[in-house]
Order: sequence, then C-alpha cells, then structure tokens
Amino acid sequence: MSEVYATRRSRLRDHFTAAGTAAALVTRPANVRYLAAAAPRGSALLLGRREDLLVCAGPPDDRVGDGRPDENLRLYVLAPDGAGAGGDAAVGAADLAVGQDADSLAVEEHHLTVARHRAVSAAAPALRLTDLGGAVEQLRVVKDEEEISCLRIGAEIADQALGELLESILVGRTERHLALELERRLVDHGADGPAFPTSVATGPHSGRRGHRPTDRRVEEGDFLTVCLGAAYRGYRCEIGRTFVIGTSPADWQVELYDLVFSAQRAGREALAPGAACRDVDRAARHVLDSAGYAEALSPLTGHGVGLEIDEDPQLAPAAMGKLDACVPVTVEPGVHLPGRGGVRIDDTLVVRPEADGGPELLTITTKELLAL
Repeated sequence: MSEVYATRRSRLRDHFTAAGTAAALVTRPANVRYLAAAAPRGSALLLGRREDLLVCAGPPDDRVGDGRPDENLRLYVLAPDGAGAGGDAAVGAADLAVGQDADSLAVEEHHLTVARHRAVSAAAPALRLTDLGGAVEQLRVVKDEEEISCLRIGAEIADQALGELLESILVGRTERHLALELERRLVDHGADGPAFPTSVATGPHSGRRGHRPTDRRVEEGDFLTVCLGAAYRGYRCEIGRTFVIGTSPADWQVELYDLVFSAQRAGREALAPGAACRDVDRAARHVLDSAGYAEALSPLTGHGVGLEIDEDPQLAPAAMGKLDACVPVTVEPGVHLPGRGGVRIDDTLVVRPEADGGPELLTITTKELLAL
C-alpha cells in the first residue's frame, strides 16, 4: 500500500508546483491521513522540496490505533525547546520547509485558524504563504477499490447492528438507550466506533435529519427512524431506516413512507458517471415536491462519504459539478411533519457505470416498511 500514498502525494505535488509553489503544508487530520496512511494526533505533513516529512509535536505512542504511517515517510518529532515548541506541528513544519530551501509554502487556509496562520508566518517570515485550497479534498472524492472495500465492510457492520436491534423488544425503551445499544453493537462487530453520533427518533421526532436522541420512550403507533454508521479503518458509511411500531400502520404512515421510498429510489437510479449532482437531488426532490412537501424537505438529498462522514460531492439544488465513477455517496431524502413525525430512508452507494451494473448498494437492510 505504500506506493498508493506516494502516488497521492505526487498528485498533490503536481498541483501546487504547477501553481508556482515550492512546498505544501497539510494540517487537516483527514487529509493528513489520506496522504500519510496514519498519523499521531496533531501531526502535520510537509511536502518539501527535498523530502516529505510527517511532523509530530511529540513522540507517538505504541498503540496500534488506526494503523501506522507510510513507511516511506520520515517521522520528525519536534524537540521540546525547538521550532514549534508549544505543540504546534504546523509551525515546526514551516521552519523545516525553510531548511529545505523553500521560498513559498501552500497551506490549507480553510483549516488553519487565523492565529495558527499568523504563527506559521511568524515562524518562517521568509516563506511566501499561498492557499492550497481544497486540493486534497478533491483528490479524495474518487475512491480506489481498497477504500471502497473499507466502506463495504463498514456498511456490513452497520447492517448487522441494525438487524440485531430490530429483533429485540423496542416498546418502552428510550431513544438514548437504543442509540447507545447500537453504538455498542457496532464496536462488538468490529467497527472502530460509530461514524457519527447515532440518531434514534421516535413519534413526533421521526424523520428529522440529525435528531439527537432524547429520553422519549418508544410507543405503539410510532414511526421509528434510525440513522447510524460504522467507521472501519477510518472510513465512514451511513444507513437510515424508518419503521412502524405496532402491527397496523395508519394510512397516512403508509402513504408517506411509500412517497419517500419512491423519492429515494429516484435518487438512487439517477446516480451515474457524468450525472450532474444537482440532477440527482432534483430527481428525488421532484417526487416529494409534487406531493406538496416542499416545505418539509432537507436542504440536500445526499453527500459524499469517506474518511469523513460528510464530504464532497454534495447532492443539493445548487450543487456544482458531475459525478465520477467510484464516488461513494448517500441518498437520504426524508420528510418531517412537525408534531406528527416523518420518514427518512438513507443508503450509501458507490457510483458505477451501467456496464458494471450501475450504482453499487453498500447498505442492504430491507427498505420494506416493517411493523415491529
């Protein structure tokens, strides 16, 4: 795998050298991990003129954690009284860039605070600082098959945890209790941990995007919306399902569920290499708009996933750009009706060409309206 990370760094180097910059400083943790395989907390990656260095504020511990850094990267631990004293690897890396005769340094301005940017500039006043922008994030959009394999395993873990929960007694248990149980099951089945805070929403809370679990108890007749994800080797996936508690869902519940299911299917079917991101959103949103639910919709239909749970591309009305093959995204339309509840259905898929079978569904828990 070492050559994979070397290739990623080479592609980034082509980007910033083409812009006339001698070196680059990567500080956003997910970006450092993407280029270095793994890194101690607070590390910074310097792509220097003569050597690439993973700069750490202190010696790494012996825990396995998320893995080990790329063996082709030299680990540089800052001396307690040297450049970068105070624990800021970015400041130390800037000084090291000067030591490699760089006259300019591209930094991730969208990640650095104003104070850190000033500290980097003060530590190496001879450097001309430029903005690296979202160059690394753009490299991360299209995944290789190893990355997709990690997402696939994470999806299997999430499916398994959710399936086991559905076999238990739910009535009378609180949203908070169910969320904690799901997160425990994720770890039991091999996840690093939850990909994001697990959402369990019952009754009037159901269908609400990003709902934080409360002490409300599950009752007969409720909609129950669950949204969870597993992190596996750093990669994060997402699944969301809505169920009915009890044996006889109300007519309005069946009607709303069928509508959201149709919207989600339309969004999934629109995924293809070359499809405009806004068109995928439009395909799902049109189904719900036409039924009169425009005011009850989320601002986006889906988003990319990977080392972070919310990455580019965004599937939203104003989104720019088109999808490529091997891009994992969520498709998660939903409707929330204040005071009544709602429905959300959420899958993680990988964009594939029609010749390869079309979009690959990673989260396979049934989307049939189950009465629990």
